[in-house]
Amino acid sequence: MRFLHEKAILVCVVLVTAVGGWYLWNMQSYRGAQSDENRPIAEVSYQCDGGKTIQAAYYAGETKPAAAPGQPPTPGGSVALRLSDGRTLDLYQTISADGARYSDGNPSVQGSESIVFWSKGNGAMVLEHNTDLTYSGCVKIAPNPGDLPLIYTNGADGFSIRYPADYTLDSAYSYQALGPGKDIAGVKFTIPESFAKGTNLSDDTYLSVEEIPQAKQCTADLFMYAGALRGHAPVTLADGDTTYSVASSTDAAVGNRYEETLYAIPGSNPCIAVRYFIHYGVLENYPPGMVTAFDHAALTKQFDEMRRTLVLN
Repeated sequence: MRFLHEKAILVCVVLVTAVGGWYLWNMQSYRGAQSDENRPIAEVSYQCDGGKTIQAAYYAGETKPAAAPGQPPTPGGSVALRLSDGRTLDLYQTISADGARYSDGNPSVQGSESIVFWSKGNGAMVLEHNTDLTYSGCVKIAPNPGDLPLIYTNGADGFSIRYPADYTLDSAYSYQALGPGKDIAGVKFTIPESFAKGTNLSDDTYLSVEEIPQAKQCTADLFMYAGALRGHAPVTLADGDTTYSVASSTDAAVGNRYEETLYAIPGSNPCIAVRYFIHYGVLENYPPGMVTAFDHAALTKQFDEMRRTLVLN
């Protein structure tokens, strides 16, 4: 009898453990499913004209049937916005012929919408009361890889890029080495003097983002003077999600070396390219012990990090 009693107790313990485990597993699965439903499909930061910003969390939803025959179905997505003026908004996706459109009302009912958020590609805008474009020129910004806290945004040309805090920004820069009347407009980020101090690197070294309008094909050689490639055609380079047309050259003059590497983005319009301009002196021309060789790999790595944060709209 004692044996049967102990066996019965053991069976009960096993059953309770199994049922408890099944319950916990199902609750965890349920909570996981619930959290997946409430998790945004994308979270995007936008920098806009006038220093304004938008934080957007996009959510998926079930598409609703068309309201009438021949009409497109209504999307079921939504977006949660946090604007730099302090407002937080929850808007629902509406029918749009171009891009993704979200509003706080019914677009088919006149006067019911007070705010509309529109996103397309890597750009966005906010329209209020159907007339006031309160957030314009908004471009997506890439996450900070670690040491690029500052952001430059060009809403008119539709791009953004991150850069280090100690770099000098020149938004009125133009590349003039192609000759009279062939200047290339852009924005330049020059290294700090501290980067070059005590080395053979010149402090006019920089990274720039440049553009050529109405180019039939966007290739790196468009940004270089005739003969710079010395018969070598640009090469194609895939880096992450971006494919580049890449070309480079090295020039020498009176003990100086000038390295230039161009990363053009085929298909961009205007044609956009990132230029690395590295100027340094021949080490042997300095008195012994006066300077040390600059860290070429470290400089190139930082330029690479900046280039990879370039976002085109």
